[in-house]
Amino acid sequence: MTSRPGARARVAAAVGILALVAACGGEGKDRNTDGFVSGDGTITKVDVADRKKAPVLEGDGIDGKPLSTADFADKTIVVNVWGPWCAPCRAEASDLKLVSEEYADKGVQFVGILNRSDRDTALAFNRTKDITYPSFDDQGGSLELKFVDSLPTQAIPTTWIIDDEGRVAVRIMDEVSASTLANLIDDVQKSTS
Repeated sequence: MTSRPGARARVAAAVGILALVAACGGEGKDRNTDGFVSGDGTITKVDVADRKKAPVLEGDGIDGKPLSTADFADKTIVVNVWGPWCAPCRAEASDLKLVSEEYADKGVQFVGILNRSDRDTALAFNRTKDITYPSFDDQGGSLELKFVDSLPTQAIPTTWIIDDEGRVAVRIMDEVSASTLANLIDDVQKSTS
């Protein structure tokens, strides 16, 4: 059986259009982030017996000072991957600030992981939002990759909650509200007390 050149061209064009539509309009895509995938709202909770050790994150903070999650041992740690260019990150910033302040005296430490933005822009964003908890400057994404053995991510924002025994207890792959985050922190703290 022979095929006609015109039919092959139409099939090739249709395949190309489908690929373009899938790349540009797929669910979970944030078109303003150079192809970064935003989350779908999935919250993964890990039973205490199944929790894996969280990576120790070390590097420079956006303030240029050394930063390590080891300094917060015995605390519940909330780690948030963010960038000021990311619409869901901008939307959740006030909620993260609120919960970080509410839980500061409850054995909880918030830490950000800045992705794909320069320090000056990040510092200006934090000043505008009055965010005072530290953030790592992680332009290459190497710190978020350290979660590959526990609960990896492919979305920005992503938030992990690490229990006070240093194990990954929760992963949120998208913007998170203050009430949801507070409830999850409460659940994690109750699970290890």
